[in-house]
Amino acid sequence: MMSVYMFPGQGSQAKGMGADLFAAFPELTGTADDILGYSIRELCLEDPRRQLGQTRYTQPALYVVNALSYRRRLHEHGTPAFVLGHSLGEYNALEAAGVIDFEAGLRLVSRRGELMSEAPAGAMAAVIGPDEQAIGELMARHGLGTIDIANLNGPSQTIISGLKEDIARAAPLFEAEQARFVPLNTSGAFHSRYMAAAQQAFASYLREFHFNAPRIPVISNVEALPYLAERAASLLAAQIIRPVQWTRSIQYLLAQGQSEFLELGPGQVLTRLLADIRKHAPAVATPAPAAAVASVTAASVVTTPAYDRDREISSLQQRIDDWNRRYPVGTRVNVDAYQQSLTTRTAAMSLFGHRAAIYLEGYNGYFELADVHPVHGAPA
Repeated sequence: MMSVYMFPGQGSQAKGMGADLFAAFPELTGTADDILGYSIRELCLEDPRRQLGQTRYTQPALYVVNALSYRRRLHEHGTPAFVLGHSLGEYNALEAAGVIDFEAGLRLVSRRGELMSEAPAGAMAAVIGPDEQAIGELMARHGLGTIDIANLNGPSQTIISGLKEDIARAAPLFEAEQARFVPLNTSGAFHSRYMAAAQQAFASYLREFHFNAPRIPVISNVEALPYLAERAASLLAAQIIRPVQWTRSIQYLLAQGQSEFLELGPGQVLTRLLADIRKHAPAVATPAPAAAVASVTAASVVTTPAYDRDREISSLQQRIDDWNRRYPVGTRVNVDAYQQSLTTRTAAMSLFGHRAAIYLEGYNGYFELADVHPVHGAPA
């Protein structure tokens, strides 16, 4: 059976990474130097100015090392069945699948890193133990509405993101619930509402690029489903402020019958997360035909059960029912990351078994219900 290749994101960087790769791929290394305006080899291997841990340098450095790691693996073992990446690593997955080329991917992650590094100061923390619903309930009880869930890394590991003082205030509340609370060494509140300015600027930058149809299915961080080429730019823009759905992404692949996963790039972070997700995985569903997986229509998607599927479905339906009871079709709404108001064209509904969504006039497409907010004065 063909493999799934996984690409790590920010946090996996380490001085010395790529030591055996730069000399093996001198042309790509030189291209990276030309685009970035500095030596990528020096940054990764020597880091003389201690920049490797800074977001604007970390992101292009990891992208290059991941890309070279993929080329070595491809030469030795061939094309995988699926690719996916965690946050920044998603750009490597898209490059591996031919959606973007190496140069475009490097320009994108370089600009992404610059914009994210300029965002307001924030903080992130890992919560170990409780699942997503328990974390949401705890935050609601304690008035932590200014904190967002940033990464759903595994059944027992969730990353939260927010302003520094709010993350600090949350620590004793989680610890009182017997959760392990680990502040992360980050300068920003990544994958949260506090990245909105970066997201809007990046959405404009994305318009300068062309995205091809994927030659290999790429699993999206935002939706935990394979990419469609025509939505690549919108998904990459949304990824900056939306949580990384890593658990559901791996569950989707397990449901396709995939069993061989390989992490390319520095570290073993994703390999450890995979082991935790597998421990809690439900029985594997019958895989969809390869053609159906590649096209990914609403009719062909194989839904992946969550580790507590009944509770997830109940919570999903409750949100949909609450919305439909309060807001009729035709309600004017604002949408995260969009400046103009839109109008609902349908009632809220369940898509793909795990998404609460609604169709909006003026955009002519579905949006996640969590991103849609009634304009002040709309029925409630």
